[in-house]
Amino acid sequence: MVKGDRYTRLVSLLKVLFPLTALALLSTLFLLSRSIDPGQSLPFADKEIQERLRNQQITGPFFSGATASGDELSFYADALSMPDEDIGSNKAVNVRATISTTDGTTYRLRSGEADLALADDRAELRDDVVLTTSDGYNLRSDLITSETSKLNVQSPGPVQGTAPLGTLEAGAMSITKSDDSGGTQLLFTNRVKLVYKPKPLIE
Repeated sequence: MVKGDRYTRLVSLLKVLFPLTALALLSTLFLLSRSIDPGQSLPFADKEIQERLRNQQITGPFFSGATASGDELSFYADALSMPDEDIGSNKAVNVRATISTTDGTTYRLRSGEADLALADDRAELRDDVVLTTSDGYNLRSDLITSETSKLNVQSPGPVQGTAPLGTLEAGAMSITKSDDSGGTQLLFTNRVKLVYKPKPLIE
């Protein structure tokens, strides 16, 4: 009988405790809900918006124009962004650029990324830069710089690849336009090495 009385008392006690516990939980929920302002913005929303505004991005940008001397320029990239709120400076990814000169020579540039500063009249291409020309050059460089208003392409470091007469290595390279004749000059300097490879004779 003692065990039966204890069991009956435990059941009676739990019948009281369970409703009280449930009531306490419901009261806590109501108190918490009152402390939340439904009109308040999410804590990460402002930061996310600022990040998007700071790193504005354009997908598939394309630009074309001409220099004062009449050379035609075209530029294409997978994406263009303005990092760190640096107005006038842009970062491009997977860049392809074409320069068609008035003397008929075409230069094509390709790189993994580029920094463009139109206000400073400067572009820097890096990450496996490839330069091909319509007269038979196919060259690679770690960095190639260019002015954006005229034909002035520079590789301050080594270039290597193939030329019309064989393989070519040089410590630096420049592509400029002669003021006298108006023709394009492709110049290699600093320990230039050309290995001549004659073309096979056609029988």
